[in-house]
Amino acid sequence: MSRTPLPRPGRPVAVLAVAAGLFGLLAAPPDAPSPRTVPAAAVAENTATVFYWTKTKNWTAHNLHYAPDGGSWTAVPGVAMEPACTDWVKRTVSLGTAAGLQATFNNGSGTWDNNGGRNYALGTGNITVKDGVVAHSDPCAGTTPTPGAEATVYYSAEALGWSTANIHYQPAGGAWTAVPGVGMQAACAGWWKREIDLGTAASLKAAFNNGNGTWDNNGGSDYTIGTGVSTVRNRVVTANAADPCAATPPDTQAPTAPGGVTATADGVSVLLSWDPATDDRGVTKYQVTRAGGTGGSVVTDVGSTVFSDTNLAERTAYTYTVKAVDAAGNVSAASAPATATTGDRPATPATGRPLGTDPRKDPIYFVLTARFNDGDPSNNRGGSQHVKSGNAANDDPMFRGDFKGLIQKLDYVKGLGFSAIWVTPVVLNRSDYDYHGYHGYDFYKVDPRLESAGASYQDLIDAAHAKGMKIYQDVVYNHSSRWGAKGLFVPTVYGVRDSQWSWYYDEKQPGFEYDGLTVDAKTGKSYYNGDLWSTAEPTGNTCVDWGKPTGGKSAEGYTVYNCQWPSPTSGMFPKALYHQCWIGNWEGEDSRSCWLHEDLADFNTENPAVQNYLIGAYDKYIDMGVDGFRVDTAVHIPRTTWNRRFLPAVQERVAQRHGAEAAKNFFVFGEVAAFVNDKWNRGSVNHSAQFYTWKERKEYDADDTKAALEMYDYEQQQGTGNQPTSTNAFLNGNSYHTPDHSRFSGMNVIDMRMHMNFGDAQNAFSNGKDSDDSYNDATYNVVYVDSHDYGPNKSSERYAGGTDAWAENMSLMWTFRGIPTLYYGSEIEFQKGKKIDCGPGCPLATTGRAYFGDHVAGSVTASDFSQVSSASGAVATTLQQPLVRHVQRLNQIRRAIPALQNGQYSTEGVSGGMAFKRRYTSGSTDSFALVTVSGGASFTGIPNGTYTDAVSGDVRTVTAGTLSVAAPGKGNLRVYVLNGPGRIGTAGPYLK
Repeated sequence: MSRTPLPRPGRPVAVLAVAAGLFGLLAAPPDAPSPRTVPAAAVAENTATVFYWTKTKNWTAHNLHYAPDGGSWTAVPGVAMEPACTDWVKRTVSLGTAAGLQATFNNGSGTWDNNGGRNYALGTGNITVKDGVVAHSDPCAGTTPTPGAEATVYYSAEALGWSTANIHYQPAGGAWTAVPGVGMQAACAGWWKREIDLGTAASLKAAFNNGNGTWDNNGGSDYTIGTGVSTVRNRVVTANAADPCAATPPDTQAPTAPGGVTATADGVSVLLSWDPATDDRGVTKYQVTRAGGTGGSVVTDVGSTVFSDTNLAERTAYTYTVKAVDAAGNVSAASAPATATTGDRPATPATGRPLGTDPRKDPIYFVLTARFNDGDPSNNRGGSQHVKSGNAANDDPMFRGDFKGLIQKLDYVKGLGFSAIWVTPVVLNRSDYDYHGYHGYDFYKVDPRLESAGASYQDLIDAAHAKGMKIYQDVVYNHSSRWGAKGLFVPTVYGVRDSQWSWYYDEKQPGFEYDGLTVDAKTGKSYYNGDLWSTAEPTGNTCVDWGKPTGGKSAEGYTVYNCQWPSPTSGMFPKALYHQCWIGNWEGEDSRSCWLHEDLADFNTENPAVQNYLIGAYDKYIDMGVDGFRVDTAVHIPRTTWNRRFLPAVQERVAQRHGAEAAKNFFVFGEVAAFVNDKWNRGSVNHSAQFYTWKERKEYDADDTKAALEMYDYEQQQGTGNQPTSTNAFLNGNSYHTPDHSRFSGMNVIDMRMHMNFGDAQNAFSNGKDSDDSYNDATYNVVYVDSHDYGPNKSSERYAGGTDAWAENMSLMWTFRGIPTLYYGSEIEFQKGKKIDCGPGCPLATTGRAYFGDHVAGSVTASDFSQVSSASGAVATTLQQPLVRHVQRLNQIRRAIPALQNGQYSTEGVSGGMAFKRRYTSGSTDSFALVTVSGGASFTGIPNGTYTDAVSGDVRTVTAGTLSVAAPGKGNLRVYVLNGPGRIGTAGPYLK
């Protein structure tokens, strides 16, 4: 995530609304006792039905005022009694565990029958009170009862996981039942039921509880429920509801036929898209039928509403129809046909192919492409902030590095020993300071400021693959910039080229289109072409108070107008495509449904049109052969949307284009930003990194927006203590076991907890271990010390702990579980202690995002990973730096020992600060290693045999299951491998 503050005309201060709590649980109703007095569990129901003789009283109303034996009296005047039969009224009351009750009767107007001041002592069952005489009978037996009002209440506790449910209620005008109320009966899966006789009352108030002190009282407001059948689910009361437990009739209704089918040819590929079909119970997939060419009709099942058909015949017409299928197998009618005619096959293949190997084998080198190395000065661009930022004074345009420069230095990265490169987003960006790539505008186009003749993005991918190196592309699904997304929606803002604002609003030039690179011929300076603004109100404008002065002034004293700058609350953006609020609570539900920053238009990713736009865009880069996606701002999209839409679409596309094995190893790792040091981010499971590695564990509403809210509620109520756990990262004693990935979501994550604690390696290690049972498989965690956003402990500076501490951090990262990742330049402590990002408020040269090319100038050739055969110029000096030599050897050692790449780990029988054992077993491979970083350690209960240290070459023979290791020193380590290969590499400044 890279959020640069941007200049804008006289922006008012944004008021951020904090989302309220979503599910009012845990608080008891006002009249209920404190939780410590609530019974430990619901008990068998004990009732008394009291009949009262009315003939001699001539009262117009009758109330029963009572107290269960040992309990409290109802509030005066008590509970209303209802007609039973001629001359009799009755009331059934719940007594809890009491064996009887004390009772009096009254007319609600001050006239009482209290048995001459002694009260009535009544038991249980049917009881009659007639002119002071108590008897046990039902005086209405055999007679036609006088009908009273009845409420049938169904309550869904499915999202709460309750094993029992009680309804605590108060008929209108009556008294509350005794806590915890009356038990509800299990009606059907997910539903509890209770029939309540209301007598003359027309409604009741109710709260629900599990008998163990956990309440749902509608956020303190209680529920109002009327007569007839009502359902209560997720705090919504539905009156006159259908019986939720009625047998579901078979689904015989087919979905509607998909509409809006379009087919567009690109070379020998066709991109097909369509509008979602509707179904009474939900569409599960689509069937795409292709006709044309040779081989007859081809039918393909598709999970989304975008399909790319590739490797077709040249200059051939293909016709497509689409059908929708629901869960019952009902198939819709076919859509209207769409036809596209292919063109010529590219002279050279337009797509690459991912390397498709286990991502845990590949340490990652992370570069900001625009700041790494400049291979082509002709595509450098400073942008509108070039002078103001101070970059001009340093001759340092923000867009300086490019793909050509990275291709030129692939041997430098390989010589360090890295076999994967994470590059910042490549899509066409649009903002005043967008070099970092996180302000995507045209998601279907590679930013021309990164490409050159012979050095396109495809060329970078192919060049890296030729050297055995992977490319991980940073992708953004959450937001766009300046201000919408081309091809989806871009708003028109109000702008006027008067004496105040002519510097800001570009003059429109016919036929000129923004591409980030081209300057319009007329002005010689504008990239934007004034295509985002207008003084005339656009057709269909929804922005409130278009063009009217706000009454405010800019910093320069200029008049500020409404709709002059994007805002989610102005009406400028369609609700269907973009969210409509500012983020208030970063750990609340609104973090997934509101804007992060004033310049980042937040996609409504629960809308199929948005989903289709993004899926189609990133299909393009999958087809080019990238090896994985680093997902920016993943936490700001609901897990349900990832699990339902985006992650399956990635898997489906990779498998379709490159095969099942490539799909299995296509590496997706998400940024689930959490800036606290606890296991669960402020106790919010929905906003913790490990949460995103799991599939959903229940079904939610078919509508993605509703499903997101249901999932949020359910998982927050489950809490941190009831989340899934895994042993996938852990050895079973000394034994490796096959991991269970059946519940894996498809998204791995950056290890935010280790990152935040890497101010000290021991602290990072301890915190990492503590969290590992809550990931689906922590051996896939991406581990780094600092990045383009933060250093440890949410520091805004690049790590400055010292060379020894860096060496120790690296030694831990390269041997502990997870995938070690290094931010560009950290191998020479580049810009240590410098502020990582200050936007256009300071020159880039003074920040952690400074230009690195000067340090790799010259020539370099790598003969293999970690092996440099020749180097000259500045890069030769760089390659002699102590941490460079350290990371080279660490990569050699890790690459030679499978246990350090794919292995599970354990600290059982291990003493020492940062010490552990790791093992990986597969086929003929059985790799077992004992590791200690910096300090001494002892290992007990290990297999006997010959162990060789990969660092020093020391050989130990274990005969009694014990091996002790002296402290190797700060930054150094020992890796004793059972039947190991011996010393790996040569001694360096730390590894010796």
